[in-house]
Amino acid sequence: MTTFKEIRGTTIEVLSSDPSNPETGQIWYNSSSGTLKGYVYATVNAWSSGGNLNTGRTLSGGAGTQTAALVAGGGVGASPYNSNAAESYNGTSWSNLTSINTARRGGVIIGGTNTASLVVGGYDTAYVGTTESWNGSSWTTANPLSAGRTSMGRIGIQTAALAVGGYYSPPPTGWYGIVESYNGTSWTSVNSLNTTRSSSGGAGTQTAGLAFGGDKPVSTPANNTESWNGSTWTSVNNLNTARGSGGGAGTQTAALYYGGSTGSVSSATESWNGTSWTSNPTGLATARASVAGTGTQAEALAMGGDTGPKTQTEEWTGQAFQTKTITVS
Repeated sequence: MTTFKEIRGTTIEVLSSDPSNPETGQIWYNSSSGTLKGYVYATVNAWSSGGNLNTGRTLSGGAGTQTAALVAGGGVGASPYNSNAAESYNGTSWSNLTSINTARRGGVIIGGTNTASLVVGGYDTAYVGTTESWNGSSWTTANPLSAGRTSMGRIGIQTAALAVGGYYSPPPTGWYGIVESYNGTSWTSVNSLNTTRSSSGGAGTQTAGLAFGGDKPVSTPANNTESWNGSTWTSVNNLNTARGSGGGAGTQTAALYYGGSTGSVSSATESWNGTSWTSNPTGLATARASVAGTGTQAEALAMGGDTGPKTQTEEWTGQAFQTKTITVS
């Protein structure tokens, strides 16, 4: 019979307590508890508290990763209502950065990192198409959207982005299904969404994207999900809970949507596997809409939001290395 030593090249250690820094795949016997344990990649699917924003805000944008994130703009709940404040997150706390040039709420941040991102659109004293590019130290005004609007879905990175749907009022008052593509220099209109909406979640890349949820005319929460292949949108399976203004993260085949508004603020969290959405039993600790989101399906962030505006940051862990007791089942 093959032994563990022959498979792994080491024996199972007998320890009186679990190691403080186990190695990936390490297995040991805890003599105090009488259990066999291992350090494995396991499903967690839970939210935990992160460091609070310095400026509480709603209708802001977010970009980057769980340990290197960016948030900018938003509504701050007092005159002047629109904010130009920008902050960076290191996985523990937020630090103030150079402010964006145009204060706004409802703009989106598009970017894979916290040092190379775009802030796009929003509402200042009017609906704007203003685009600003971030290089890690300063904001530079770039070519605007062809149609100024607020509350868009966002997909992609700084040099290959999509601005999806949105809202404008007045005139003409209404929700947009239009989609614009950015090549690092200018915006170009591409094929529109099948379902007109604002405040949708977004995930993926400029050629393999996903748009989900949002608000349909007239402020009706949407459960629609659409997949983008670089040229056309295809309707796929719906969210379980229709809502808009939630936070989005991940890729076309592994996305996450959390919070938002169903008519009242929601804590709902759903994950997408490329085919269908699954509701997570545990939602956000703080139910909220107009939340900024970023990250991956395994590690995401929820930042700020309504009602408030909120300062709370929550960190999502989908899967992580954990110490687990090994049983025959």
